[in-house]
Amino acid sequence: MCVCVSGVEYTVVRVPMASCDFSVRQYTYADTPEDFLLHNFSLAVEDTRMKIPLLQRAQALSSRPLSLMASPWSAPAWMKTNDALSGKGTLKGEPGNRYHQTWAQYYVRFLDAYSAYNLSFWAVTAENEPTAGLMTNYSFQSLGFTAPRQRDFIARDLGPALAASRHAGTNLLILDDNRLLLPYWAKVVLSDLHAARYVHGIAVHWYLDRLVPPGISLDTTQHLFPEYYLFGSEACAGFEPWDRGVRLGSWERAESYSWDILQDLNHYVTGWTDWNLALDRGGGPNWVKNFVDSTIIVDASRDVFYKQPTFYSMAHFSKFLVPGSQRVGVSPSADSALQVSMFLRPDGAAALIILNRGEEELQFEVWDPAVGYIPSVAPPHSIQTLLWRRD
Repeated sequence: MCVCVSGVEYTVVRVPMASCDFSVRQYTYADTPEDFLLHNFSLAVEDTRMKIPLLQRAQALSSRPLSLMASPWSAPAWMKTNDALSGKGTLKGEPGNRYHQTWAQYYVRFLDAYSAYNLSFWAVTAENEPTAGLMTNYSFQSLGFTAPRQRDFIARDLGPALAASRHAGTNLLILDDNRLLLPYWAKVVLSDLHAARYVHGIAVHWYLDRLVPPGISLDTTQHLFPEYYLFGSEACAGFEPWDRGVRLGSWERAESYSWDILQDLNHYVTGWTDWNLALDRGGGPNWVKNFVDSTIIVDASRDVFYKQPTFYSMAHFSKFLVPGSQRVGVSPSADSALQVSMFLRPDGAAALIILNRGEEELQFEVWDPAVGYIPSVAPPHSIQTLLWRRD
């Protein structure tokens, strides 16, 4: 998992609550119809035999505590208007009724079940891509929410359920969908005091980032609601129809990762999460054949795995931007094609990440009043991190 000191030291792990498209089957933890008290709630073998042992081993290897984040894809079919895990469907009735209350308790039961294995969650999201469940013939697990419905569900059901449980310290993140929905989604949910008091942050996905400037979406949201943090909760390469699936050795995709992470960090986003830790050579397994790319590709037939260029792009951030690092401004003395972001770390060091997406080598100097000039060069299509002590 590359969480140890000798690895790239990932610190955030996103855990699907029950199945998602990257499962080999569809299931939830409460598939018994009309089980409003969740008497038959039970983790699946995927949890007890795979997810939980892997998380426990990763935590044991990690030099830092792992921050676990849980996201649900679908409620049990019997709770939904379409009586199915996939496709267009919402919870039956209106927030505050027994379907919504039971779905809120489902979160609590999930957190309870994992805590029995000594695994606690830093955060949960209110729903993975809530707009997906509003689309006709959506191809895999989803649960539709409009912004007003998510607001009311949090205010009446999910927020009170978490607050009254043993997991009141678990952060609740809204949206968990593409940032083009901001600032609208945040305005609807966070302008309501009954919902806002339970919310800690706003989760965003990267898939349509190129369609909306970060200043319009991220900056505006941060300025309107500075007390709530922005967090990148999902990204992957190979999702576009014209550039689908795994591409071994793609530095172009690595550059896209670096570009998006730097853009997010420079516009108030506090973290960035890749979708899959590892996939097979075909970009799965995925029961609906929604094959994409991953930072690590496993070839089980040959008992080998490949660290993709995106793995090393991620490493510049996960390895050098340790938790507690604070972004500081960088003032270029002239126009530059370099994309940069600088942080002061808790250990007193400075970290400057530099991306050159151009065709030419660029020489530059960093001026830090604490140490003077630091000369460097950025080769074409490169990412590098400068790290120096300031004391």
